[in-house]
Amino acid sequence: MDPVTPSPDFDAVIVGASFAGAACAIAAAQRGLRVCVLERKRDPGEKLHTTGIIVKEAAEQTLLNQLPASMTRRVEQVRLYAPSLKQVALAAPGYYFLTTDTPAVMRWLTERMRAHGVDVRLGCSFTEAKRTADGWQVEGAGRTRYLVGADGARSRVARRCGLGEVRQSLYGVEYEFPGATLAQPGALHCFISKRYAPGYIGWIAQSPTGVQAGLALRHDPSNARVPDIDAFLLRVGQAGGLPRHLKPGHTRAGLIPCSGPVFDMARDRAILIGDAAGIVSPVTAGGIHSAWEHGWAVGRALAAHRHDGGPAPEQVAVEAAPRFRTKRALRWAYDRLQFDWPFDLLLYSPPLRWAAEQVYFHKRRC
Repeated sequence: MDPVTPSPDFDAVIVGASFAGAACAIAAAQRGLRVCVLERKRDPGEKLHTTGIIVKEAAEQTLLNQLPASMTRRVEQVRLYAPSLKQVALAAPGYYFLTTDTPAVMRWLTERMRAHGVDVRLGCSFTEAKRTADGWQVEGAGRTRYLVGADGARSRVARRCGLGEVRQSLYGVEYEFPGATLAQPGALHCFISKRYAPGYIGWIAQSPTGVQAGLALRHDPSNARVPDIDAFLLRVGQAGGLPRHLKPGHTRAGLIPCSGPVFDMARDRAILIGDAAGIVSPVTAGGIHSAWEHGWAVGRALAAHRHDGGPAPEQVAVEAAPRFRTKRALRWAYDRLQFDWPFDLLLYSPPLRWAAEQVYFHKRRC
């Protein structure tokens, strides 16, 4: 008799307890799949690389609409500042953002995964995976039918499985000021400055636990310029209503993909989601909404393929990824044509106001 091949330990092993990883894990586990999540951090709320600012579309998605009110703060206005620090207020009827107590949110998501039966292994890094006849052998987890990388812009899963990798990124740094209060806490304050933020922006926002202030710029590996957030806040802090003489608590830093979905994000029972797949808006660098939506679609596809004979999850992952065609074109233009003087000159003009409202409030998949 031929030897019987043992059943894999899991239907899916997901690397990274990120927003994308949590969405994928819960969506798959809800339909009875055996799911394991490997997370290198012992505390899912430590050493974060995300601002945790959630747009309306994400806040109203499955599960995220159940976030405890104590972990969020609603913001309904954007105040956009030109390099001269002239400003304009932007809003859209019914639209809002949620700033969050992000460490608490990530811990809450971990609890939600476990409540759905997901085997979450904290303090367990992804180190190695080998192809098997029916999936992958993952060190620290065992055998699995599918391996899913939700492990950020420098995805180890992508490198190990020979999948596409993020090629262009922003580098961001954010300070947290616990207990601080802005003069205008009801707005997300965004600053344009080629000097301090070439290729992107700076921001200040009231969060449930204090104030968060950050800065990001185009990442050039050959130059490795680091955002000068201290000089930036010295320049814009008073305009943004930031109290003086504050000392930051935690600091967040990391790479943010900005070139759109990676090529070859899924094949041979290996799939990339979230930042690892480049599922981040090339213009706003907002990734939570798209990452959650894409991760959820992949989790559902894993279950449908397993239980219902649905299409291959690899195919669904590619088809469900937003293309960001318009925003990739805007990213190309912004990288090459960013100058301070047009924003100073045209800040109050109808065309610039219309363009800013499109970026902040509408058409997030285009």
